[in-house]
Amino acid sequence: MPDKILLTGSHAPFWHTGDSITKKSYNLIIAALPSVIYGIWLYGAPALRVICLSVGSAILWELIMNIIMRRPVSIGDGNAAFIGLVFGMMLPATAPFWLIIVGTFIAIVVAKQIYGGIGCNPFNPALVAMAMLLLSWKDVLDFNAALVDYDFNFNMFYPLTAVKSFGGTAASNYSIFSLLMGKQAGGIGAVFGLGLIIGGIYLILRGYIKWEISLSFLVGVYVTAYLFHIHDPEKYAPPLFHLVTGYTLLGAFFLAPEDSSSPVNLIPKLIYGIGAGVLIILIRNIGAFVDGTVFAILIMNMANPMFDKIRPKAWGRGLENA
Repeated sequence: MPDKILLTGSHAPFWHTGDSITKKSYNLIIAALPSVIYGIWLYGAPALRVICLSVGSAILWELIMNIIMRRPVSIGDGNAAFIGLVFGMMLPATAPFWLIIVGTFIAIVVAKQIYGGIGCNPFNPALVAMAMLLLSWKDVLDFNAALVDYDFNFNMFYPLTAVKSFGGTAASNYSIFSLLMGKQAGGIGAVFGLGLIIGGIYLILRGYIKWEISLSFLVGVYVTAYLFHIHDPEKYAPPLFHLVTGYTLLGAFFLAPEDSSSPVNLIPKLIYGIGAGVLIILIRNIGAFVDGTVFAILIMNMANPMFDKIRPKAWGRGLENA
């Protein structure tokens, strides 16, 4: 029987925890549940509709592609379900059904399956979908307009929009603790910062995400925001405000450390995380978008193959044999 030549879907080196894809996917889903449950409690039935449709349509697109491409059915491994979940977490509770279906199509079909399936995608699928939607239907994803009918006992004006419009002094209208506890407008699964931190710590302790990326990501956001703030406190918000608003914590624990689109060596992981954090603040403070998390991580995904070529010099290299 002739040897089969297989298409190489990703570059070396590789990172493995010893667990199965299925086990990891369901642990990622479990870690995301605190923030998802809070978002459903905060926004009600519309949020549940968005999450269910996002997860369900992602699984359906995965099944369709398995059939079309004549591959083993992979919906049981939980990866498509997690992609649909994390994509739904970034959406407003009032997102129209067509937007969700288009988004999951982009995530599963365009950003994952066309590249060869799990482990072969160079970009985070959920972020690719969100970026395409932001570029195509930015107004539909405007949280202030999308959540205008909600009336809560706290300031529902999207915090990052407030700072973008009125400068860093607008951040003083928000309590950091309240923002951390989810008293803010935003994506269904992105507003409850404490829940995201709890989920992230769980994943780090279980070894399901690369803690170096998460930590350096948050350090990059904090240091860059701090430098902007001390330069002009009237114009730029303080660093803690940036850590607990937008998609920052969601990006740190559930988006940036995605296996196939992030580095595996120590130095590359630190560069990758810090670079994403720096780009987020640059986009927020001087860019065109209110929250730069989506595009910042995608840019670092693109640079990922270059980062993983940075390796320590091998012991004994350059020495002549005795």
